Amino acid sequence: MKKIIIPIISIICILLLVIIAIMLWPKKDDNKLTKLKIAEVTHSIFYTPLYITDALGYFEDNGLDVQIILTSGANNVAAAVMSNDVQIGFCGSEQTIYIYNEGADDYLVNFAGLTKRDGSFIVARNDIKNFDLTYMKGKTILGGRQGGMPAMTLAYTLHENNIDDVNVDTSVDFAAMSGAFIGGAGDFVTLFDVNDKE
Repeated sequence: MKKIIIPIISIICILLLVIIAIMLWPKKDDNKLTKLKIAEVTHSIFYTPLYITDALGYFEDNGLDVQIILTSGANNVAAAVMSNDVQIGFCGSEQTIYIYNEGADDYLVNFAGLTKRDGSFIVARNDIKNFDLTYMKGKTILGGRQGGMPAMTLAYTLHENNIDDVNVDTSVDFAAMSGAFIGGAGDFVTLFDVNDKE
């Protein structure tokens, strides 16, 4: 009988020790991570460094639980930051300048840059061999929201190349430009990524 009781008691003791060890074992506590929401102006290949940092867990390694939220248009990103819906807005600097110039007491501050250049493409409705900007003379191009970075970059590019007889349509919101172009608006459009999801 002792030969049966001693092994059973030993197994019970080992199981109890394992259960206690599992209960006391330190666990990764997601509550210790600082939650941070980032509003991005568009989902683009140009922002790959942000996506890689998130995908490889570098935010978590540095104590951050980051949520990236698509918030189309710099004006919408700025509104999300100003209303405290997000902690960081990811967009061009133009919106922070507009808010500051309006005399806001609590204005946005730019603190980092992820891209060095504008990521817009000019997309034509028809195939044009050996394209140059003069092909846009007398045509309509969807440029994005007036005062937005794509529209300002386009205006600067046209000005620098002495092209002034182009109808730049700024009535279409940034997030709706590809859909409007596919629907037949404009001869050209400025877009960030040209892919099958646009």
